[in-house]
Amino acid sequence: MEERWSTEHVLSLAPDAPSCKAAGKLSSPAPWSGTGTDGAALWGECKGSGSTPYRTVVELTTPAYRCSCPSRKFPCKHALGLLLLWSGSPEAVPAGAEPADWAADWLKERQERTEQAAERRTAKAEAAAADPAAARRRAEKRSARVAAGAQELRLRLADRIRHGLADTGGTRSDWEEVAARMVDAQAPGLATKVRELDHTAQGDLLEEYAMLHLLATAYGRVDDLPEALGATVRARVGFTSETAELLAGPTVRDRWQVLGVRDTPDERLTTRRLWLRGAKTGRPALLLAFGRPGQAPDLALPTGQELEAELAFHPGARPLRAVLGTRYGAPQSPGDAVPAGISPAEALAGYGAAVAEDPWTESWPTVLTGVIPVHDIDGWHLTDGRHSLRLHRAGLPEPALWQLAAVSGGRPVTLFGECGHRGFTPVTVWDEHGRPSGLTQ
Repeated sequence: MEERWSTEHVLSLAPDAPSCKAAGKLSSPAPWSGTGTDGAALWGECKGSGSTPYRTVVELTTPAYRCSCPSRKFPCKHALGLLLLWSGSPEAVPAGAEPADWAADWLKERQERTEQAAERRTAKAEAAAADPAAARRRAEKRSARVAAGAQELRLRLADRIRHGLADTGGTRSDWEEVAARMVDAQAPGLATKVRELDHTAQGDLLEEYAMLHLLATAYGRVDDLPEALGATVRARVGFTSETAELLAGPTVRDRWQVLGVRDTPDERLTTRRLWLRGAKTGRPALLLAFGRPGQAPDLALPTGQELEAELAFHPGARPLRAVLGTRYGAPQSPGDAVPAGISPAEALAGYGAAVAEDPWTESWPTVLTGVIPVHDIDGWHLTDGRHSLRLHRAGLPEPALWQLAAVSGGRPVTLFGECGHRGFTPVTVWDEHGRPSGLTQ
């Protein structure tokens, strides 16, 4: 039987709150005609203000959208409304139908574009393999530039220490100039960390200087480090791995339960983080997806459900980030709706183990079980009656924490989030009926 998406899943695709509200008004059968689904796509025509209805089609696997409306939002309210209609009123979107001609044409074009893109990636990989000497020269040239940038950064940090941490003297903005130098040196990871120094609290500066100095120093002898740690250092400095290259290597097939999703928008793009855990392997994984302003990231998976798929992990001392490869079916409800968790004490030990392997680890994905959120004069904490963890808000608004307290109602709950040196940042809480709720920013 076809499993339809939850309302929460559909609305997670919306680019903004007004789109959610507008889509809700289109979630009834009244404005729709010619709707249908073949299990892989939805289509329908929505009556609008003009004489011609808008034609909307949604490909469910990616997902991808097409609508004849003039909206620049993506997905538009019609695509979201059609998904909500399919989710809440299955009889209004008949299953087993043949796509309308206009929908079939778009789906065929999309399939052809996907195949052509795969062919281009293969051709690019083959071209690189055909001239390994040129590829090696390019890699050596970049490595030398990054090494020079890392050496300059070490000197800048040492100079700042010699002048004293209290002697900012209006020179904090100098870090922007240093960050630009790191970009020129093709070390974007270092540039990002340097920019963050301008926003670091005075009391945390020495720690951040030390970690950045350690990273720059580690890159200076990266060829002498163990292979896995060397891969971690390269990734932290800013070297990236091609998705096709990762998927060509070893992959891990499992039933991956979606533990949580969080979007972080800024001026340039929206970053979506999706945390998974393998049912058989127990491995955690982090998927990243990005969307331009006004557009939701294209990767969306429902929290709490399982997806059987292959993941390819980025190399490192403690691999976490992964890319999604072949999927085997649609997301489904797992046998055990509530994931197994650990205690606060075990969570701290787990984070310590992660830091031992990768000293730049800020936090580690963790499921806590049997914890109660408590608010006192020192702020928010999580306790199991024996140990407690400080809650780190990390941009979470106060209502999200009260939402957590309301779901708990004073009872122990299962909670997913990130455990780090600043505390535990909650992402998803499961209620007493095993239903997950995202704690939104």
